[in-house]
Amino acid sequence: MMGLLVGLAILVGLVAGLAGYSTRSGTSDLGGRAQPLYVEAETIYSALADADTTAAQAFLAGGLEPPALTRRYEDDLERASVALSAAARRTGEGSATAAAVRDLTSGVSRYAELVATARADNRQGLPVGASYLAAASRLNRDTLLPRADALFTLSRGEVDHGFAGARSVLWLVFLGLLLVVLVVALLRAQRYLSRATRRTFNVRLIAATGLTVALAVGATGLFIAQNVHLHRAAHDGSTPMKSIADGRILALQIRGDEALTLAARGSDTESEKKLQAAKQQLEARDGPLTDPAYARIDPGLGLRMRQAATQFQRYADLHTKVHAMDTGGDYEGAVRLAIGTDTTATFENVRSAMDEAFEGRKAVFTEEIHSAGRGLGVFTVLGLVLALIICALVIAGVRPRLEEYR
Repeated sequence: MMGLLVGLAILVGLVAGLAGYSTRSGTSDLGGRAQPLYVEAETIYSALADADTTAAQAFLAGGLEPPALTRRYEDDLERASVALSAAARRTGEGSATAAAVRDLTSGVSRYAELVATARADNRQGLPVGASYLAAASRLNRDTLLPRADALFTLSRGEVDHGFAGARSVLWLVFLGLLLVVLVVALLRAQRYLSRATRRTFNVRLIAATGLTVALAVGATGLFIAQNVHLHRAAHDGSTPMKSIADGRILALQIRGDEALTLAARGSDTESEKKLQAAKQQLEARDGPLTDPAYARIDPGLGLRMRQAATQFQRYADLHTKVHAMDTGGDYEGAVRLAIGTDTTATFENVRSAMDEAFEGRKAVFTEEIHSAGRGLGVFTVLGLVLALIICALVIAGVRPRLEEYR
């Protein structure tokens, strides 16, 4: 009997330590690697998409490019490069994410070379510059953005896997079962010793039972709190972040397609078709721009996304005018309107509202993940310590009674 109780107590301690370690490491990996990798993947995609758009807009300006567009293009490439370096540190050797990061790193260098050549030719008034810009855009859209999208998708999967690892359901179920078995075994042992020794109470076994119950209650409270914070991190942080990220990507695609349509001077009809398809997807009911869930999650989030939707509608109206002028023969007027202050500022309002919403959700996620990990390290050690104390109390409570009985 004593051996069984001691064995159960030791097993409870080991499983408690493993459960605490598993949930703590899973939560830490989710907050410190998986989610940051996801954010970096989105940054890579949006930076490359915006760089392509900005390069095309600068090209449309002709001759000496506007300094603001030049700075923006260079900032986009720098953001992409920094995010790629950070992502490389968060990917496992030989993984699909690592392969995507390597491909993107080499591809960005090639893209920058093509754009630099296009800009140099354009400043000299050479028509071949348009060919280099088209080649750079094809590289970006046909190779870099699909690889960035693949990295984005893979990183999403790692976030989902990270939530599962942080919850460690199997370890917690196993720990719960063992605690129930240990409490039942301790109660049965007390009943047996009470009858065998004709003593009503065994103080040490009662203390061991109390500690076991306290461990069970503490573990239950700790892991319930952890799961509540994980749920909030997912529902209030990660889930809207995914939707907002999708919206930012679609908006950048739309702006880029507009610039490419104009740069092609009527020879590209596919970009306008892609633009309209992305616009429908962005504005769809429950889409990434108009999802009513935003307001249910947080009124402030709902307000920012409504602002983004309002500004996007204004931008869409301006694009309609740009397209009408382009197809109506007023190419120069279409270019002036497309890259002019009004259209640019309106689109920037869309981006800034979505950026603020995204950063707000990222802050919520970070805070909830930090709260979810609170106490798990202490539990990892405390579970083992309490199990050893329970073992000592069992031995101290059972051995003298058995010796007396013999």
